[in-house]
Order: sequence, then structure tokens, then C-alpha cells
Amino acid sequence: MTVPLIRKQLGLRSERGPVLLAVMLTTGLVALDSTIIATAVPSIVQDLGGFSQFPWLFSIYLLTQAVTVPLYGKFADVLGRKPVMFFGIGVFLLGSVLSGAAWSMPVLIAARATQGIGAGAVQPMGITMLGDLYTVPERAKVQGYVTSVWAVASLIGPALGGVFSDYLSWRWIFFINVPLGAIAIVFLALRFKENVVKQVHKVDYLGATLLTVGLPLVLLGLLEGGVAWAWGSWQSLLAFGAGGLVLVAFVLVERRVAEPILPMWVFKHRTLIGGNLTALVVGALLMGLTSYLPTFVEGVLGTGALVAGFALAALTLGWPISATLAGRVYLRIGFRDTALIGSAFVVVGAVLIAFLSQESAVWEAATGAFVMGVGLGLVSSPTVIAVQSTVGWDRRGVVTATNMFSRSLGSTVGVAVFGAIANATLANRFAEPPADLAGHLPSSVDATTIVFGGHADPTSPVVVFVRSALDDATHNVFLAMTVVAVCSALTVLLMPRRTREITFV
Repeated sequence: MTVPLIRKQLGLRSERGPVLLAVMLTTGLVALDSTIIATAVPSIVQDLGGFSQFPWLFSIYLLTQAVTVPLYGKFADVLGRKPVMFFGIGVFLLGSVLSGAAWSMPVLIAARATQGIGAGAVQPMGITMLGDLYTVPERAKVQGYVTSVWAVASLIGPALGGVFSDYLSWRWIFFINVPLGAIAIVFLALRFKENVVKQVHKVDYLGATLLTVGLPLVLLGLLEGGVAWAWGSWQSLLAFGAGGLVLVAFVLVERRVAEPILPMWVFKHRTLIGGNLTALVVGALLMGLTSYLPTFVEGVLGTGALVAGFALAALTLGWPISATLAGRVYLRIGFRDTALIGSAFVVVGAVLIAFLSQESAVWEAATGAFVMGVGLGLVSSPTVIAVQSTVGWDRRGVVTATNMFSRSLGSTVGVAVFGAIANATLANRFAEPPADLAGHLPSSVDATTIVFGGHADPTSPVVVFVRSALDDATHNVFLAMTVVAVCSALTVLLMPRRTREITFV
């Protein structure tokens, strides 16, 4: 080994520590934002109103994240990881400030959309950077470090969300992102070095536009159908029909352009197909649980935001623990078998949550969340690294972004479908209240806000009825999650036992 090569390797190793820390901090942005806002939703609804609109706080964030991830992946392979990451962090922080200053639910939803545009770059770029710096065996250990951020967030996030909601203001859940983002920018600016090969590329703006238009139309039909208008109305038919046509046009464009943002070759290899479908399922389960478990614990069991936050913390505590162990396991038995073990835990956790009722204790909800978190950690980490291992540097940004896009898409569609199930259940219950409550209930599902905050009178007939209706709604959501959990095992089985690098001609 030559002296210059030795110096180059030593220099690379000296840079990796600060870069890893910066990636952990940017991951903390996403982790904190997920764990904090999930527990603060009841407080936000009490302040701004619009319970039927609260799924938009998750779905619009996930949607803008999903539709921008493929574009960021392309830019990362063209311009390099660093400028894309800086842009993403900057936009995410701008959205955080706007969210904290929001004065109405529509304004907050728009600010969350801005956050999502930034988040579309933050998480996949961090994973791609680590994929560039570390070998496959080293990633096993590094993955544990990165996922440990979720463990910290699981303790800090729900606690901060509960404290801010109960004692200060929910607005601080967004402002807390600013110092983390500033520190990450400084570390990356000083330490991350990359050599970008300058080539002439064409950016698929038409495909990006079609994807940005098509997905929101379908999401609009899912979230507002059965709430703002009937499922069979012309509004629903128009939203689904137009969205479907635009997405079909998107696929046709992607098959013909020279450099698509979502290349069709990622759907021709078993490792990529299985990994991306698994990410889709993981995203749906994650957002279903983080959206409705705090709602169940606070609204049905009658706790405060702080207690509901710690119930959800069990999910984000189990995830990093299992993800850290997954690194050692998949080096011995392979990516697919490790993910299959995780799928079994996911199904068990979903079943435990589906059996929750008004008589359940908070620790039972936390146990189900912990078991599901263990499973998701064993499923998610191996599949991401398996996908990265199939290609070289010049395509790693695309495949990583595609996997993150699949996960964001799963989260987007999942929260929309689960929201539609919950809203439809509540609408049916409120449409036919008991005779003695007729005229005492608001006509919309916003009546559920009276059971949030932990201060409702448990003996009030109105509170009893609303809690029963909310119990039915969340129970139906949890049943749907169980079905999705079973699908996770089927998607993992699509992956081959052995992963090899794809050869492109």
C-alpha cells in the first residue's frame, strides 16, 4: 500500500466521525418531529380546531416528502450529496418556524408541507452519505448508531411534546428543530468531503410535475371522501379519476425519458422490488400507529398528553434496539431472514394493539407498541442496506431515494386510508346518537375534542358516548393495521436469500 493511499484512508476515517454525528443530528430532526407532533395533536386540535383535518398534518408532510425524494435522489447523483442535504435542512427549518407560528389549521398544514419538502432531502441524503463512507460490514455498526437517535427521541420527544402541550405551548415542538439543524449544517460544512464527477444530465421535470399533481389528487379523495363529500359523489370520482390518469401518464413518461426520477429498472430486480414494497408497508404501519395510538390513549383511556407520549415512546424505543441487533444478525443469516423474523414481531405487536379496549391499561398499549417497534427495526434496517448493496456509487442515491420514496408513499397512503376509516366510523356514530343525546352533540367529528386533555368528566353521558365512538374508530384502524402487518411478511419473501450487485449494460 502506497503512502498517499494510506494518508487518504486515514483522512477518510478522520472525517467519518463528525459526518456520522451530523447525520445522527439530521435524523434527530425527523425523529423528534415524528414523536413530538404525534403526542401534541390533541392540543393542536383544541387550539386550532379541525379534528377531521388532523390527518393532513401527517399526510401533507409525508406527501411533499414522498414526491420530492426521487428528485433529490437524482440531484444527489448529479450534484453531490452535500448541496442537496444543505438545501433540505434549510427548507425543513423554514417549515418548522412557519409551523410554530401558525394561527389556523390550514396555515399549519401548509407549513407542514414546507417541512416535508425539506425532509424529502434530509433522511435519504443522510443514509446515502453513510452508504458512501462505510462498507457493508461497517454499516451494521453504524446503523446501530443512527437508529439509536430514535431511542433518544423516544424518550425526549414524547416528554417534550407532553410538557410543551400541558405546560407551555405546542408551538415549541417545531421551534426545537432549529438548533439541531444549525449544528448539523456546521458539522457537514466543515467535515464532509466528496468528489463529484461532473457530467451532463437531464432532469426529469415533467415526471416530477406529474407525480406532484397525481398523488395529492388521490390523497384528497382518500381523506375527504365520506367526510366533506360522499364516497360516490362527483367530487370523489373526479379526485380519484384525475389522480389515476395523471399517475398513469407519470409511468408512461418515466418509461421514455432518458434519465427518469423514478427509473423503471428499480422494479425489475427482486431485491429492489422486495425492499421497496417492504418500505411501503413499514411506512404505513409507522404512521398508523404514531397517528392513532396517542389518540386512543388520551381520548379513550382518558390520560394526559404526557402519558400518551410515553405510551408511543415504547415504539421508538423498541425500534433502535432491534435495529442495532439487526446489524449483527443479518451478517450471519442474511437480509431476508432477519427481516422475516422482524415481520413476525410486527404481526404480534399489531394483534396486541388490535385487542386494546376502553378497559385496557396504558402499559398494555405501550407493550404492543414496543413489540411492533422491535419488529419494524428488524425489518427496516436490513432491507435498506440490502437495497444499497445492489448498486455502485453512481446509482446509490437513486435506489436509496426510491426506497425512502416507497416508505414515504406508504406513510402517506397509510395515514390517508386509516384517516378515512376513522372519520367514516366517527361520522356514522355521530349521525345516529342515542335519543337522550340528540341535539347535545355537534354534527361533525370535531366533537371528539371534548375528550382530549385528560380533564373530561368521565361520568358525562356525552363524554361516554364520544369515547365509545372514538374507541370504535381507533379499533377499526388497528384492525386494518393488522392486515397490513401480515402483508409485511409477504413483501419480505419477494427478496432473494442472497443479495448481489446489479450489472448494468
